[in-house]
Amino acid sequence: MTDVDLRKLRYFVAVAEELHFGRAAERLHIAQPVLSRQIRALEHELGAQLFARTKRATELTAAGRQLLDDARPLLASAEGLRRRVAQAARGPKTFTIGFMPGITPTAAVRAFEALRPDRDVEVFRTTWVDQVQVLFDGRADVSVVRLPIEQSGLRIRPLFEEPRIAWLAADHRLADKPSLEIADLADEHLLQHADQVPEWRDIALELRSGRRRPVPDLTSVEEKLEHVAAGRGVSILPVSVAAFYQRADVRAVPVTDIAPNKVCLAWLASRRSRAIQEFAALAETVDWVMTR
Repeated sequence: MTDVDLRKLRYFVAVAEELHFGRAAERLHIAQPVLSRQIRALEHELGAQLFARTKRATELTAAGRQLLDDARPLLASAEGLRRRVAQAARGPKTFTIGFMPGITPTAAVRAFEALRPDRDVEVFRTTWVDQVQVLFDGRADVSVVRLPIEQSGLRIRPLFEEPRIAWLAADHRLADKPSLEIADLADEHLLQHADQVPEWRDIALELRSGRRRPVPDLTSVEEKLEHVAAGRGVSILPVSVAAFYQRADVRAVPVTDIAPNKVCLAWLASRRSRAIQEFAALAETVDWVMTR
């Protein structure tokens, strides 16, 4: 059986994301004929056609879509391996915590520094897009995540739950209501992936027979706020996020009939780090939301 070449996988992912060999070649800084040869070689090694190519378009085949789903976490794991080996060679002095908006890691950081004065603790804010990715690519040892997430390959420890609110433009027809039910928002344009709010998704898709406007590519809270304030849609987020980001042209209204957001500590199941286990035990004893 032929081993999968990670370089060819990187080439494949570039083409799969661009769906254009020329643009992918420019992105990879290689010649297009070289890229085409590498993709053909990968198809030969896997025994499957990955792209359906015509004069007008390049599309993924079913095999290609499956490989893309598998290749991204594999490449991230390879990058994480490289980072962790490099860190081990320098000595395990740094412990890195990723955390989502609305969560304050200060208490956990201070407690862990007191427990392990030999470690330098670093923190950085993640997004819905990369809150799990940072574990696989080695940027973080642990990540304080907001569910739902893909939990394959992870260990998860629940920390707390908090209510969710709807963010509306200040002049929105519902902005002055004391509270809302999710059905009140069924006709609204949700400015986030529908799977993040399954209660809204189920109602809205039933009413619209599966049709939905495209969601803009918004990765930060600040971007969501700008779109909400401009009247381009609504967003449903944890109450602590609303407490951190307040502005006069946006209203935060409680939604009474949806489940609270669950916050958990996540780390790679394959890691046996004593520091991770110590931090996981400590994480259950501190206050992560300082605005409650």
